[in-house]
Amino acid sequence: MPPRRITQQSTEPLHGVAQTRALEQAAAARLPDHALMGRAGLAVAQLAQALAPHASCIWVACGPGNNGGDGLIAATHLHQGALASGQGLQVVVTLLPAAQRPADALWALAKAQAAGVQICEHPPEHWDFSIDALLGIGVTRPPDGVMGDWLSRLHQSEAPCLCVDVPSGLAADTGHWLPPAGKSPDRAPTGAQHTLTLLTLKPGLFTHRGRDLAGDVWFDDLQCSPPPELGVTAWLAGRTDGGMSRSAGPHSSHKGSRGDVVVIGGQDIGLSGAGMTGAAVLAARAAVHAGAGRVLVGLLDGVESHTAWDPLAPELMFRHLDLLLQAGALSNSTTVCGCGGGQAVAGPLTAVLSRSPRLVLDADALNVIAADEALQQQLTQRTARAWITVLTPHPLEAARLLGTNTARVMADRLQAANEIAERFQAICVLKGSGTVIAAPGAVPLINPTGSAALATAGTGDVLAGLVGAALATPRLTPQQACQRVAAAVYQHGWLADHWPPDSGALSASRLAERVMTLR
Repeated sequence: MPPRRITQQSTEPLHGVAQTRALEQAAAARLPDHALMGRAGLAVAQLAQALAPHASCIWVACGPGNNGGDGLIAATHLHQGALASGQGLQVVVTLLPAAQRPADALWALAKAQAAGVQICEHPPEHWDFSIDALLGIGVTRPPDGVMGDWLSRLHQSEAPCLCVDVPSGLAADTGHWLPPAGKSPDRAPTGAQHTLTLLTLKPGLFTHRGRDLAGDVWFDDLQCSPPPELGVTAWLAGRTDGGMSRSAGPHSSHKGSRGDVVVIGGQDIGLSGAGMTGAAVLAARAAVHAGAGRVLVGLLDGVESHTAWDPLAPELMFRHLDLLLQAGALSNSTTVCGCGGGQAVAGPLTAVLSRSPRLVLDADALNVIAADEALQQQLTQRTARAWITVLTPHPLEAARLLGTNTARVMADRLQAANEIAERFQAICVLKGSGTVIAAPGAVPLINPTGSAALATAGTGDVLAGLVGAALATPRLTPQQACQRVAAAVYQHGWLADHWPPDSGALSASRLAERVMTLR
């Protein structure tokens, strides 16, 4: 079968480096010598031909290991195909020297030389397609020297590039990138990127820097499907229905059966001079548009200022905070707490934690909890009551919860999300490129949707409201809750990915208006 493209609708198992190597060793033991490399190189060549059928010059940059061997076999097929068809395609291979090459890579080099593949010391002056076969899944340090120079040239070129297995320098488990020495880790490649990942899908391709560097991801299992006992590192949480269902439920439904959402946050400007009322209103509007039966809003107002209604969403029901904090009001609702709460959110947190069976904690609520051991203990005790808690930190908030720094969180987003989920016995939604959804004792999920369009103020508040509406139905099992949270995260990113180009820039308020029912 030819390589297949991984899309946002794909729900896929992801395997880490250790699992991939175990699968590779098992396959190599039962197959003829060099069979896996032969299959890999052929798959790379087939995809390169499909992506660049009219290329006149293809540069294949090969490293000293087996990733370079895959590139050599691909170059051999491309060269032989060009000769057979009279296409006039020039295939130029640059090969890094090595004191000792793996047996498969030596075999690949002999095949390329026997076929007459052009192996040069320097890249061509011009090329219209390239193949990055410099480094595979064993990266441990930034590419430097000649390798670093070649990788920089690949990234600076306008020509499309196909990466073999993973983009060179990308950690396959985490999405952390080690750029060429002296280069910025934040700079993305100039040309279009494609990645053909082999044997397994790697989690690092779908989170952190992996999404920018990998571009369009293609997959070929080389006829070696992972056995169930290999285990799964994470799941790519695609959805076949686009993440949204417009079903309104049975005809007998009423606003009570659709569930209530209580939003607590929105510190008034009179309290500290920093007004954040809009954050709570954005979360509430998103919950309304996502299908909650009723949305009640308790703002952290100043003494002389009370918001009575929202003219753009008059269905929102504003309440004095002391009324919402009564046990009966919270026990029958899903609570979203923290959006724009500032330090004022510390006051109601004890009541919220002890009275809300379904709770979404965002932004300032997380910061307050991170600094208060008593609140942390209260948070973890909620699991004994079989209550559902969702934490939605961005990387800095996650670092505060873990008592570490942002760099450590970003170095391994899957581990950080899992650690938060286990430590606080809650579902963790670690926001960012390739948002990670982790739950205690469960395999984490990586969300495939979302873009830089969401990097504006207030879009996180919209997500909190979406998650609150997704949990508004009572009697959810932990697994159902996690699935609903993942669906909300998916929809949030999907809306950004499909933002109408003629409707202007994405803003949080306009994003909330476009939310569709999750049920």
